[in-house]
Amino acid sequence: MRLEYFAYETLQDLRIGKLFEIIVDYPESSPAIEDLKQCLEYTGQHSKLVDSFISSLRYRLLTAGASTNDILHQYVSTIKALRSIDPTGVFLEAVGEPIRDYLRGRKDTIKCIVTMLTDGSGGNTSGGNAGDNLLEELNRDAENQENADYDDHTNIDEKQAWLNSESWEPDPVEADPLKGSRSRRKIDILGLMVSIIGSKDQLVNEYRVMLAEKLLSKSDFDIDSDIRTLELLKIHFGESSMQKCEIMLNDLIDSKRTNSNIKTSLLNAPGTVAGQEEAEISHDVLDATIISSNFWPPIQTEDLAVPASVDKLLSDFAQRFHQIKTPRKLLWKKNLGTVKLELQFEDRSMQFTVVPVQAAIIMRFQEKPSWTSKALATEIGIPVDSLNRRIGFWTSKGVLTESVGPDADDHIFTIVDSMSDVNKNSIVNESCEAFQMNEDEGESSVASVEEQLKKEMTVYEKFIIGMLTNFGNMTLDKIHNTLKMFCAEPSYDKSLQQLQSFLSGLVSDEKLEMRDGLYLLKK
Repeated sequence: MRLEYFAYETLQDLRIGKLFEIIVDYPESSPAIEDLKQCLEYTGQHSKLVDSFISSLRYRLLTAGASTNDILHQYVSTIKALRSIDPTGVFLEAVGEPIRDYLRGRKDTIKCIVTMLTDGSGGNTSGGNAGDNLLEELNRDAENQENADYDDHTNIDEKQAWLNSESWEPDPVEADPLKGSRSRRKIDILGLMVSIIGSKDQLVNEYRVMLAEKLLSKSDFDIDSDIRTLELLKIHFGESSMQKCEIMLNDLIDSKRTNSNIKTSLLNAPGTVAGQEEAEISHDVLDATIISSNFWPPIQTEDLAVPASVDKLLSDFAQRFHQIKTPRKLLWKKNLGTVKLELQFEDRSMQFTVVPVQAAIIMRFQEKPSWTSKALATEIGIPVDSLNRRIGFWTSKGVLTESVGPDADDHIFTIVDSMSDVNKNSIVNESCEAFQMNEDEGESSVASVEEQLKKEMTVYEKFIIGMLTNFGNMTLDKIHNTLKMFCAEPSYDKSLQQLQSFLSGLVSDEKLEMRDGLYLLKK
């Protein structure tokens, strides 16, 4: 017996020593997990697994060099692997807590969780079907567990029930006594992910912002995958929580139908051909995403003067929309969307897909071949510094050249009709293209959750300043409880994490200080 115990313990120690790598390779490493499970059942040294694996996590995963996305994927793999060893999740509670605590300190955790749940490649690390997101995989997994539980309960007889009662064991010492009995505990992967954030409302809000950004950037109305994801989220979070997201998707469906109706009516309208010749742009090229703004996150707006031909096109579309959808009217967000352009020159033809402001810039060169930066910025209605950043895209593509004007701050941009006409003395910044691409990626059509929270919390700033002035230094919990007690108009309904995020912003703005866990006014 001692030799057999020694053999099990030796194999167990080998598997525990390599557990981090085993979980990285899960589910391909399932045989090794099964070995470890059998060894632990014989030796009972579960605490050794917990201590060793937590040490490996802190040394190899919970570091500044590991991306949040990698940590989340490892966490999901850890849940699945340890569930094979202990289906009740007793040891997962101890192992998972350091990971959850670490992730709560990262600003991009919510965004990464939402992307992981809804992106087509998010859940494919665990053997799911190609293109499935983690949410779809978790839904299948939950159905399989429910079916297994149903089979267990329906196939059990009195004799088996008696045998089960005789083989009952209490929870190990590592178990949390507040979580209930081992036999009643189930592992909900999505619930564990939500517990990192603090509440499902924060996850739903982040998903709503990401969905809005995705829908506004679509060049077509294909939302089948988004509808499927929404239906799965409704199963987990309830229909009421996802109502605004459902309206957003319905807006896309209605937009497709409305676009078709308006184009048909414009095509059949008398005098359409002459009007289109004057406008120079066919109505067929315009597809509008028509949103119910009250149900969407705040949309970023920027003043933009589009060319007269485009303005005429938008005006005709809005007028026909009002006729069809009376009394509704369109309010154009001219800075949002995408524009497909084909530029024809003497010796070449080029195609681009750009944002509206870049299209507005290059279309002005149809009127005259050269513009100064100040004149062009005034014509388009944007600041000069913004123009200089955006126009760099066209200079990097060889469409425009930049030269110094009479005023050092006022550069001259000229269209390049022929590549042989390029002035060797022109200023061409070859690194500008990469800079412009990064800048465009960084710009968002929708206000982020952080920006929305900051705007909502601004009304409480005076309350907080007043409290610290009257009561002196205060802890986060005390500020939170005081706001809940005394703020009636508007009522205070934010979470502790949201308040902490807002106070951190005030510290960054040097309005407050934080010392030894206490917030105080900046002197």
